[in-house]
Amino acid sequence: MNTRIYLDNAATTPIDSGVLDCMLPYLQQKHGNASSLHEEGRQARKAVEDARRDIAGTLDWDPRGIVFTSGATEADNLAILGLARSQPERRHIICSAIEHHAVLHSCDWLERQGYRITRLPVDAEGRVAPASVAGAIDEQTLLVSVMAGNNELGTIQPIREIGELCRERGVPFHTDAVQAVGRMDLPTQVTDLISLSAHKLHGPKGVGVLAVGPDVKLLPLVHGGGHERGLRSGTENVSGIVGLAAACRLMTEEQETHTRRMRALRDRLIDTVLTSIPAAKLNGSRSPLGSLPHIANFSFAAIEGESLVMKLDEQGIAASTGSACSSPDLEPSHVLQAIGVPIEMAHGSLRLSIGRQTVTEDIDSLLRILPGVVEQLRSMSPFKLGDG
Repeated sequence: MNTRIYLDNAATTPIDSGVLDCMLPYLQQKHGNASSLHEEGRQARKAVEDARRDIAGTLDWDPRGIVFTSGATEADNLAILGLARSQPERRHIICSAIEHHAVLHSCDWLERQGYRITRLPVDAEGRVAPASVAGAIDEQTLLVSVMAGNNELGTIQPIREIGELCRERGVPFHTDAVQAVGRMDLPTQVTDLISLSAHKLHGPKGVGVLAVGPDVKLLPLVHGGGHERGLRSGTENVSGIVGLAAACRLMTEEQETHTRRMRALRDRLIDTVLTSIPAAKLNGSRSPLGSLPHIANFSFAAIEGESLVMKLDEQGIAASTGSACSSPDLEPSHVLQAIGVPIEMAHGSLRLSIGRQTVTEDIDSLLRILPGVVEQLRSMSPFKLGDG
């Protein structure tokens, strides 16, 4: 019997059994290529187009603008680099300092090609001020990219306000909504480009979406057979696409119930950690309006976060120090540095993220184990509380 406790749902989520049931026919019997003309191909094409319409309905989007990708990293790259390639006369991009590396590294690459990149600062909770976006936009601005909810802190950005001012200034607005869909109401009507990933929504790995607005022109990054209306060549991952649509339906239909339950677990987790462990600090916001319901990020003085994660793993608890895409890197999180967390505290960070499968007993077990693990690590650390 597996007694492990999984609290790393911001990194990836276990696939929901109902989602898997929707996928299985396209992994087994209905195995056709969606570009083929025979019956098996037509079945696959219908599945892809039905999924496209379902996801468009979830986002209140034109189905013609739903472009399937291998995940949100590719979607972010296509949004930024595809737009830059289509409008070479504009060479200024604005993003926040705490974006996912898929956004930041795309901007870094463009900067090396001579583009001007404005990386906006955030406040102590990780929030971008709309006024700073307005102040950074100029006649050369090609794109503004600000994520809906941060993957390390859970901080929700003022997407509606930023999107509205981008509309007023005639600048396309992209948001990485990977952590947000199914966990908050997304103001899609003020966005021009939205990135999604199935495996963050209790769907399969290896499939995502870039939702492209009707007035946005992109050039493809992947060339070949001209799939996805010429924006993303490659044989469609039919089972994955079906799973993504099912996961989006699942998360949005049950959003209110599950976000209320996850937020209650998160609030209890935060209250107990901060009261039971000395020199513990919450990173980000705990406001219901300012934070996602499933992510809590802490810093603990006088310990290393990597050691804490490994000790918890030995106790049967899966957690992380931050973004799973960079967790093997021993450099402090760029997100924690951006909100002003001191380096020594940033090194002692722990991200706990709740999923649909998380139950009260999981949180109870963590809260019984975590204080002792922190105390044990501090007893072995050369750094003591109060140093510095």
